[in-house]
Amino acid sequence: VVAMLGGLQRRWDAYKYRFVPWLALNLRRKRRTLRYVPEGSQDKIISDEDIFETLLKLFKALFVNDFSRQAHILALLPEIKCKYLELLTVEQKQSKLNSCNHHSKHVFSPEEVLFNTLGFTITRDRSSLVSAGTGVFVSKGFVPKGTLVSMYPGTVYRKHEPIFFQSLGNPFIFRCIDGILIDGNDKGLSRSVYRSCSRRDQLGPFQMSDESWLTAALRNPLAMGQYVNNCSHEKAANVCYQEFDVPGYFPVELKQYLPNIVYSHDIESHLRCVVLVTLRDIEQGEELFSNYYTVVN
Repeated sequence: VVAMLGGLQRRWDAYKYRFVPWLALNLRRKRRTLRYVPEGSQDKIISDEDIFETLLKLFKALFVNDFSRQAHILALLPEIKCKYLELLTVEQKQSKLNSCNHHSKHVFSPEEVLFNTLGFTITRDRSSLVSAGTGVFVSKGFVPKGTLVSMYPGTVYRKHEPIFFQSLGNPFIFRCIDGILIDGNDKGLSRSVYRSCSRRDQLGPFQMSDESWLTAALRNPLAMGQYVNNCSHEKAANVCYQEFDVPGYFPVELKQYLPNIVYSHDIESHLRCVVLVTLRDIEQGEELFSNYYTVVN
């Protein structure tokens, strides 16, 4: 009985921050964990241009690192092949300078690509908060203030789209300021819906989203933002959520690394992503903590 009650308490501790009646009763005495945004348009820690450039920089590095598997895409896009061949040549020259073995090209893991590109890596591990379950840590390197440090993966639902059954007992549903919902659950019905939508939208060899965040082997090493825990009185927030609409000119060959997909295929709108941006410098070994409460006046 004690074990069962303990299990229920742990599930409630993880879910209560998504439960609207509980939030209404606890906002007043949870002032430290509140984040105030004067207007929806001011919900920007860094600019959309900075987010775009960071994603472009990392995704290009991942693409070049995985170049041998991109033959079908490059065959259909000969105009960009030369650009990536130039990037690959630069990477190979750099690898030769940094390696004693000049006879083979080393293929880096996605985590190594992240470190080589942005100067840090993140990983999922047991949270430092009691009963919080899994958390996200900076496992290597240093993250300066104002840096995109993670992404919130999942299926994107517009207002009035069906999410009732996916939401039951689901602590990974993120609500954007304009009411858009992102289901970041990597298990159960949520997992099946994401995979179904992702394969529905695939255009020949072009993948419009990344499914790997549903597994332990991430192709996009940033796609674990749904496991970032809420801050507390002891652990202040060091990252903040920021909404980002992927522009129409985002390179089609790099969409395979975007960990989000829209639920309704027939809606003409930009893909909504949510990224996590650092509020201060974060050292190696620190856990990431966010604000689950955002109040927009």
